[in-house]
Parts: sequence; structure tokens; C-alpha cells
Amino acid sequence: MPFYHKLGKIPPKRHTQFRKKDGSLYYEQLFGTIGFDGMSSNLYHEQRPTQVKEIKKQYSVAPKIAKKNNIQSYRFRGFQVPQEQDYLDSRKIVLTNSDCNIILSAPKSSTKDYFYKNTDADEVIFVHRGTGKLRTHMGNLDFKYGDYLVIPRGMIYKLDFDTEDNRLFIVESYRPVYTPKRYRNWFGQLLEHAPFCERDIRQPYELETYNEKGDFLIKIKKQDEIIEMVYAAHPFDVVGYDGFNYPYAFSIHDFEPITGRVHQPPPVHQTFETDAFVICSFVPRLYDYHPQAIPAPYNHSNIDSDEVLYYVDGDFMSRNDIDAGHISLHPAGIPHGPHPGATERSIGQTVTEELAVMVDTFKPLMVTEEAMKIADEKYFQSWLEE
Repeated sequence: MPFYHKLGKIPPKRHTQFRKKDGSLYYEQLFGTIGFDGMSSNLYHEQRPTQVKEIKKQYSVAPKIAKKNNIQSYRFRGFQVPQEQDYLDSRKIVLTNSDCNIILSAPKSSTKDYFYKNTDADEVIFVHRGTGKLRTHMGNLDFKYGDYLVIPRGMIYKLDFDTEDNRLFIVESYRPVYTPKRYRNWFGQLLEHAPFCERDIRQPYELETYNEKGDFLIKIKKQDEIIEMVYAAHPFDVVGYDGFNYPYAFSIHDFEPITGRVHQPPPVHQTFETDAFVICSFVPRLYDYHPQAIPAPYNHSNIDSDEVLYYVDGDFMSRNDIDAGHISLHPAGIPHGPHPGATERSIGQTVTEELAVMVDTFKPLMVTEEAMKIADEKYFQSWLEE
């Protein structure tokens, strides 16, 4: 995120001596992105962060592609993805390209016996069901229904859930995830017309520090494989850090919708961006107020992007037969729009209670075998008039 955060103990100057009470040094680590040009933080460890004792098994988690070149619109019934005990086992990639993976996850248990690190991708985890705590080596964040958890690549973390009823919608991004640049000034501050501001962003508030040696299993994702490594020191041994690179949370309920006299285009819902795709939030809002307004979206052609809409809650005005947890995929190359009857139903309505997350990618998405297990193969015919 483009604003500064400090947590724990740090020395007055970077790259200078920072000693413990016994006179020994803390171990400084630069945790940075895009070489030395992107956002970074300076961390101070009790133990050397470089101590690897053992490299154990290595196995593929690459998605299995069912349709590589897809032009068919689909509906996927996300809540049909079965629950699994283990967090990593529960992550099912349903759509993928070279820039991102779109994942459904229904874990029953907290991450207990291992730590996890994704070295390739930033992760944006949307919490559809569940409460708990995201624990990282850079501090902790509480989470609940409606939260986006933005976890930069390389972050070591665990997810602790309060119950077994958890549903997550996850976007893995091989490109850095930022707030939309048109909502920021040249200093990085969110501007007055932005649909959220820095006050809405929750930074890590609790730093767990363990000065322990032993055997600590970290499952690391790299190039579509999980590699199990045993560290010689507890990875949560940071006593303090400062900088711009850290995990944070933002609630979809804190997104302030932008409305107008006539129907506004999807970019007004934008919440996050990369140079390869965007993430948008559709939230309860007043409808268009022109006396002749049609609140339903107009038909539009996806010429340059695939559109994925994850339905969270409420009344999905433009769709027929859509429930919470469903995903619609409208691929580039064909137009799409409101279902038959939706335009007429929308006229005269003044408000919508819909809640949804949208991902628009600039490269085509491939459909995986996991997606086909929950696919409605006839969805593309749902615009036919009887």
C-alpha cells in the first residue's frame, strides 16, 4: 500500500547497529518488491531469517485445464465446492491465465502444522463466510464476512478460523496489486473522489514475536509447486519493522458507491488494480435518478477482457436464477447483458442490495477441471427468449 506503517521496535536509522539487551545484533531484512524499485519494508529478526535445515517433498498444484480456448459463458455454483480440513488442500483453481488464478476455498480447519508462503503471487482473499485471524510474520489482522485480505508475495502466514463454516474467494496475482491509480495523487494519497480512503484500510496491529529454535515447516508455493522446507527458527521472530510493504485488510462494506443520473460503467466499482486485471466491488447503492433511467446495465461487448462476477449476497438485479456463491464467466469476444426481463424489472427501482466481487482480466481465462465439476453447461443459453 502506498502509505507508511511501523510496528514494534526499530532503530533510528536503517542499516545501522540494532542490539538486543545482551549486546548481540538483531538481524535486518529488506522485504521488497520489483527489485529495489517497488514497495519495501525493513524487518528486524531475533534469529537469522536465512536458516534452512531441510528441503522435503515437492509436488505440483498446477491447475488441470479443461478448456484452454473458451468463448462459452458459464455459471459455476461455488458453494458446491466441498469443504476440506486443510487450507491448502481446499484451494481449488477454477479459472486461470498467465497473470492470475481465481480460486474457491472452503477450509474447515485453521493452518496448524505449517506456515505458508506464496513466492510467486500477491493474494487477495475475499471472506464470504467465516471469522478469524490472519497471522503473519509482519503482524496480525482480524477478519470477518466481507473483508478483503491483501497479502503481498513472500509473506509467511497462517489463517486461524473461529468455526468450520468458511468460504473464501481468492485471486492470486502474478502482478503487484495496488489501489487504483486514478484515485491517488502523485504522493500516493487517496483523493477526495475515491470510493474509500486510508481510514478504511486496516493495518497489522499485533506483532507475534517468538525467539525459538527448532523445526518449523513452511510450505512454499513456487512455479505451481509446493515445496516443503524446514526452517531452523520460528518464522514469526520479527521484533519490529517499518515501510510500505505489508498485509492489510479492507472491508467491502466500507466501499462507498459512486452513482449518477444514468447507469455508471463498471470502472466506478474498481477497488484494486494490476497492469493485467482489475478487481471491483458491487455494493448496496441508490439507483440512477434520471427520470427515464434504466438501472439495469446495458448490453456490452467484452472485446478486450474476460469478466468474472462472484455473487456474494443480496438481489442480483441483472441476472435470473443466481444465488450466493455463484460465479458467472462472460468471456471476451461475445456481448453480454441483463437476462430477459431484468431490464424491465429494473425500471422504477430506486435501490439495490446486491453485493458482488468482479474480476476483469485482459488475457483470456482458461477453465479448469475443478470448474467443470460445478459448471452449468447451459448457462450460455439463458438469454434466449422463450
